[in-house]
Amino acid sequence: MERIDGRQVDQLRPVKMTRNFIQHAEGSVLIEVGGTKVICTATIEDKVPIWLRGNGQGWITAEYAMLPRATPQRNMREVTKGKPSGRSQEIQRLVGRALRSVVNLTALGEKTIWIDCDVIQADGGTRTASITGAFVALVDALAAVAKDDQEPLPLYDFLAATSVGIVDNQLLLDLCYHEDSRAAVDMNLVMTGNGQLVEVQATAEGAPFSHEEFEVLLSLAGKGISELVAFQSKVLGELSHRIGGVNVAKTRAGLGE
Repeated sequence: MERIDGRQVDQLRPVKMTRNFIQHAEGSVLIEVGGTKVICTATIEDKVPIWLRGNGQGWITAEYAMLPRATPQRNMREVTKGKPSGRSQEIQRLVGRALRSVVNLTALGEKTIWIDCDVIQADGGTRTASITGAFVALVDALAAVAKDDQEPLPLYDFLAATSVGIVDNQLLLDLCYHEDSRAAVDMNLVMTGNGQLVEVQATAEGAPFSHEEFEVLLSLAGKGISELVAFQSKVLGELSHRIGGVNVAKTRAGLGE
């Protein structure tokens, strides 16, 4: 099967990240992964939820939304419906807990970081693009409020996410919507720069899939995420050296700027 955009089975879509995209946010990024475009912002507040007050640690939470014409057909704004959809709630919880996995919340102090992910164009992989872009926005926000511009940031490692799947019996990396909508197996993975798993969401849409296929999909995702982490490091420049435990992949093949 030839992929609709001519990519190899193990090739990411072109990636672009534009930092400081929103003027007023402590950290912001426009991330573009193929046709998917997400604005990610990070806002820091000098307070924590009531249940964390006095514990000496911070918190990270996220909100996710999609513009009405991010998709081919207009979707009603969730504010009009009166509440976020189940899908939006699931994704924003995923983004929040994924980011918390690499942040030293005690070193953060009693601060809350709000991550907002707004999809302005959707072509598959909006949740994984949100996580990958949100991490860069988070780094910029932490650097903006750091007392010393050389001190390590309260981050254990890099974080990125991608999708893999089985489409027409082929195992593919980074599914666009055309592929995702026809996938027999759909999997989203979140990993650290050191290759540790943070979250795996895998579903067989039809027939079950094998352990061997799972291992290949995991390997494909690992390759893609190592490339995304390398790209994050390149985009962040000198800030990347202030992230602890980093093990950045050297390859940048297939990634645009």
